[in-house]
Amino acid sequence: MKLLKDKIIQEGKVLSENVLKVDSFLNHQIDPVLMQAIGEEFANRYKDAGITKVLTIETSGIAPSMFAALTFGVPVVFAKKSKSLTLSDNLYTSKVHSFTKGVTNDISISKDFLESDDVVLIIDDFLANGQAVLGLLDILEQANARTAGVGIVIEKGFQTGGSIIRERGIRVDSLANIKSLANGKVEFFEESSSK
Repeated sequence: MKLLKDKIIQEGKVLSENVLKVDSFLNHQIDPVLMQAIGEEFANRYKDAGITKVLTIETSGIAPSMFAALTFGVPVVFAKKSKSLTLSDNLYTSKVHSFTKGVTNDISISKDFLESDDVVLIIDDFLANGQAVLGLLDILEQANARTAGVGIVIEKGFQTGGSIIRERGIRVDSLANIKSLANGKVEFFEESSSK
C-alpha cells in the first residue's frame, strides 16, 4: 500500500535493526485519513469472505480495526490485556508475550462477543514474532469461530511471525512488509500479501 509505505519512509524512525517507531501516525498519535485508507484496503481484500466481526488486541490495533469494521458494517471486538471488575468471568483467555515491552499478558474476551458462527478478520498494527496473532487465534479456536485471515498494517518480514502464521495455513495480508531495517533505512519486500 503506497500511502502507508510513503508515511513509513517520511515519518517512521528506525531505532535499531529490529525496531521501527511509527508513533506519529499509528500507535500514539493516529492519522485518521491513513487509518480510513487502511480500513478500506482490508475491507476490499476480504470483501467476499463473509466477515461478521473484526478482532484485534488493545490498543494499537483498534484504530485500523475500527475503519475496516465500519466499511464491513460489523462490530470490532478487542482483547483486553488488563483485568476489569466488569470483565471477570465467562471469558476466553490466552497468554501473549510482547517482544517490544518484554512482558507476558493474559488477554481476554467476553464469551458474549464471539460465537461459533462468526467469521472473523484479525487486524493488528505490527506482526513481528507473531505472539499477539497466535493468542487471538487461540481465542478464536476456543470460540469455534472461523478465521477468515489476518490483516497486518506493518509486518517485519525479517522476523518469524509471518512464517509461523502462514505455516498454519492462515491467510496473512500485510499492507507494508519490511525486508530490513539495517543501517537506519527501511527496505520493503515487493509482495506484501499471501494466502
